[in-house]
Amino acid sequence: MEVKQYISTLLKWWWLILLSTAIAAAFSYYASQQSPRIYQTSTTLMVGQALQSANPDNLQVFAATLLAQTYVQIVRRQPVMQAVVDDLKLPMSWGQVAGQTSVVLLQGTQLIEIKFVDTNPQRAKSIADAIAQQVIAQSPTPSQKQEDEHRQFVNAQLKELQGEIDQAKADISDLQKSIANEVSARRIQDVQSQIVAKQSQINQWQATYANLLNFYKGGTNYLSVIEPASVNSVPIAPRTDVNVMVAAAIGLALAVGGAFLLEYLDDTIKTPEDAQRIPHMIALGVIARIPNISHPGDQLITAKLPNDPVSEAYRLLRTNLQFSGVKNPAGSLLVTSSLPGEGKSTTAANLAISMAQSQKRIVLVDADLRRPSLHKMFGMSNKRGLTSLMLDDSLTVEDVLQTTDLDNLRVLTSGPMPPNPAEVLNSTQMLDIIAQLKEHADLVIFDSSPVLVASDSVILSGKLNSTLMIIDSGKTRTEVAKRALESLNKVNAKIVGVVLNKMAKRRAESYYYYYQYYTPTGAPATKKKLFSRNGHHKAGESRETSTSKSGVV
Repeated sequence: MEVKQYISTLLKWWWLILLSTAIAAAFSYYASQQSPRIYQTSTTLMVGQALQSANPDNLQVFAATLLAQTYVQIVRRQPVMQAVVDDLKLPMSWGQVAGQTSVVLLQGTQLIEIKFVDTNPQRAKSIADAIAQQVIAQSPTPSQKQEDEHRQFVNAQLKELQGEIDQAKADISDLQKSIANEVSARRIQDVQSQIVAKQSQINQWQATYANLLNFYKGGTNYLSVIEPASVNSVPIAPRTDVNVMVAAAIGLALAVGGAFLLEYLDDTIKTPEDAQRIPHMIALGVIARIPNISHPGDQLITAKLPNDPVSEAYRLLRTNLQFSGVKNPAGSLLVTSSLPGEGKSTTAANLAISMAQSQKRIVLVDADLRRPSLHKMFGMSNKRGLTSLMLDDSLTVEDVLQTTDLDNLRVLTSGPMPPNPAEVLNSTQMLDIIAQLKEHADLVIFDSSPVLVASDSVILSGKLNSTLMIIDSGKTRTEVAKRALESLNKVNAKIVGVVLNKMAKRRAESYYYYYQYYTPTGAPATKKKLFSRNGHHKAGESRETSTSKSGVV
């Protein structure tokens, strides 16, 4: 698929893409507004108190980090969660509390962050703090009362030891001074022995003091809250703006994907490029949908609105047909389609008018003996026509041909509908009628039944010089067109090409050039009508013979 086709697909399905995006965004906005507000708070625990030491022990820091990892796994376990539920008397199970709790170890630290989300910010704070306290309660860390009692005892012991150490140091100083006054060697030895004993006692007291001091500071397996939870008044969810943008993006992606999927699955023939899917087939023209059709005569746009872009498209089709070989004198052309409603009769009529405007003698024959329509378009009587020539040997072609205000265009209507159209068209009389019609025109254009509805077109195509296939752009499926063409090929019909009919105006404009003609005063040219002498519309005809661009569209 080329870039142009991608763009064309997006333009074709723009309404679906826009609608899907808008619905997704609107639904997301509504859902976000209806969703309860979610608040989050967090509390932070520290494992160990190495940071309070002037010279932290690396081994203690490493041990505290490993312990922190263990506590991360403990926080959301049943013992802690159930204790929180029981302590706060929460109307939820421990599993629900655990589901609203998240725990993370801050990388490379001894810090544990416990997060809790809830629709009530105050309740979220209370539960987060309760979780932290329960983790501490289930660790070797003493309770606050026990810790206070221990601290008081340790403080008293530290003060007492400090006094003992100071006194022992004073005694040693005095003993060292007394050695200078002693003359007896034995006495000097006794004093030195006392000093050694005092120093040994001081060392023991200092070791005890250090141990008590470490206990006072706390050990490695010690938990403490360094940042309690706070009440967060700003919700973390729903993020309406983010939700709307994400939903809109998803809706857009799904719509675009759906559009391309529909385009991929759609095997209808919409453009001349699509017609190339049919082997050995080319599109000779594209015709936009004729607007404002209120009665059958409005379909004759080449006569009523000769300056309309659709009329220019028919002139371009006329030129392309001539370059395809449909220009020889006494030629015949069958205009048909795969199924009803594809615009074969409208195309045959407007093509006939366009060719007559180029000074060609044209006879337009309504050979659709099942649902004739040309007499309605031209406002003619259908009492006598093609079938009348077969029923009444006294009639001649000149007797049944009806004239129009275009001197070069005559119409042979279908006449009374026979009970066996296929047999009528396959008779030897039909060959004689075709031969007589060729003598009265440069080109005889036949309108016949759709190929896949009846065998009439297949029978008739074998008797005529060339066949033109009409395809309803965007409606006729490729396989249907292939089956119709295969049926025509079986009788060796010469198919000159296909015409894409009823194409959307914007798309059709990209395939043909058109001109808007104006009168000298700047007003649009007068639009004229075509009628038959036996018709009901007052009309004239345009002798417009503007030059059309040649070549195959």
